[in-house]
Amino acid sequence: MLNMNVRPVAIDAMGGDHAPSATVEGACRAVRDGLPVLLVGDEAVLRPLIPRGIEVPILHAPETVGMAESPSGAVRSRPDCSVRVAARAVHEDRASALVSFGNTGALMAASLMELGRLDGVERPAVITALPRSDGGQLVLLDLGANVDCKPSHLGQFGVMGSVFARDVLQVAEPRVGLLSNGHEEGKGNEQVRAALPVLESMPIHFIGPVEPHDALHGGCEVVVCDGFVGNVMLKSLEAAIGVAGTVLREEIAGRPGAAIGIKLLQGALQAYRSRTSATAIGGAFLVGVNGTVLVGHGAADATAVHSGVRRAHAAAEERVTAHIGAAISEALCPSIPNDT
Repeated sequence: MLNMNVRPVAIDAMGGDHAPSATVEGACRAVRDGLPVLLVGDEAVLRPLIPRGIEVPILHAPETVGMAESPSGAVRSRPDCSVRVAARAVHEDRASALVSFGNTGALMAASLMELGRLDGVERPAVITALPRSDGGQLVLLDLGANVDCKPSHLGQFGVMGSVFARDVLQVAEPRVGLLSNGHEEGKGNEQVRAALPVLESMPIHFIGPVEPHDALHGGCEVVVCDGFVGNVMLKSLEAAIGVAGTVLREEIAGRPGAAIGIKLLQGALQAYRSRTSATAIGGAFLVGVNGTVLVGHGAADATAVHSGVRRAHAAAEERVTAHIGAAISEALCPSIPNDT
């Protein structure tokens, strides 16, 4: 049954490669599970996609921002675009969180315009947690909000990631590494070398440069990088997982007796997919803004939309973003002792 006492999650229904059909279908699945949603987009387009018997409110937004458009300019010149109207709904407490599978830059611009950034944060970042080979989780940021970063931005990402690992993943003292092509002195590009002293000055447990292999095998709990590198790394991991699955299916198909073993391993394989599938995870969070914002994959299908709504609801109910925001602000803007 739909819980009317819980504020809905605002979905940018026009964002994504398969929008609006996938976003509407995913939203309807969420409603059937008792998770209230608010579809934001062109009502004339969205209303016919909602099946009979399901009530899903729509907040009309006549404009949208395409995946290939310049995000900041488009969002600024279109105050009634779907992603900005959805962000405004969160700011006005009409929604508990914002979920979008559209242009990441547009989502960031809309969030900054309508929600604002947390005190002390120069640049918000997209953050998620990936499974490690030792059973732990690796927090990775930024995943695409900031393609070009200053050393100060990477330093603040280290604080955000550390707080996320501590307060969400319950890691007592997260180890923070800076993604590089080696841990030896002198390795890394100019940006990496310039960011090292900044991260060392932050109130975090910084361990220095780390390679992807070491990080994914338990070398640290948090990895910091700019949005270009982080996005490429995440997509490379997704591709590698997909290739591994394809190769495994081909090998199984070529071995007549393998089907029996697969049946025995079915539970383990399902658990593997739930830990590694972007569709099951639903999306990553945009941290550093005054509100709960979830960034979904542009290729999201209805299942990914459903997962994203569920994850955003959980974060909003647990006030994850507010809790992280307070800790980040305290770390980046420590209070000055009053000597009077």
